[in-house]
Amino acid sequence: MDPIDVDAIRALDGAKISSHLRPVMETVSRLRSELPPETTLLGFCGAPWTVATYMIAGRGTPDQAPARLFAYREPKAFEALLSFLAEVSAEYLIEQIDAGADAVQIFDSWAGVLGEKEFEEYAIKPVAKIIEIVRSRRPGAKIIAFAKGAGMNLKTYRQRTKADAIGLDWSVPLDFAVELQKDGPVQGNLDPMRVVAGGQALKDGIDAILDKLGNGPLIFNLGHGITPEANPDHVSELVERVRGFGRG
Repeated sequence: MDPIDVDAIRALDGAKISSHLRPVMETVSRLRSELPPETTLLGFCGAPWTVATYMIAGRGTPDQAPARLFAYREPKAFEALLSFLAEVSAEYLIEQIDAGADAVQIFDSWAGVLGEKEFEEYAIKPVAKIIEIVRSRRPGAKIIAFAKGAGMNLKTYRQRTKADAIGLDWSVPLDFAVELQKDGPVQGNLDPMRVVAGGQALKDGIDAILDKLGNGPLIFNLGHGITPEANPDHVSELVERVRGFGRG
């Protein structure tokens, strides 16, 4: 990718982008109509930094070096790309909310490869822009922001993005999660491999999170996506164990 490619991307017609994504909105609408009212339906989008890494490299890479190099060498073009992605992502989330999503989540799966300054510029600012746009047009929108690998940056991430809740990956220490929870809801943060392993490893992981975070604002979830190897029976056990928290 070069600056000319970025200019071509920014010239894309918004209506055509929306038309291309229409099947997503149809899916959200159908799900909402068939789910019971008490079941929350989440919409989502990739965060601009993570989406940009795939656009630039054409694939996932271990440390997203192609995107980091492009950002250093072509800072103006990269800033323009992130800004464009923030705008179209905000529109994408608004359309999902209008189609029936009760809340939406922004996933920055590659935030952990960024240095402190880059995290501010590439992870915080674009996500804050998305949230600002969505809230300006849908004031009641509920938004979760997830920056995998952000570590100690998560406190600043919540403050600067103004997300309603922040997602935590499984590497976030639970004592730190307790501190984050004082400022608002957290989501997470079970290691997905525990769902693959099952047994005592799964029970211990669930209980550790519930013991530390279960009496505060918590959305229990995995610390990243579920893997294909996960046993559906383990998933059912997880759900039942979380639902049973506090009953006894």
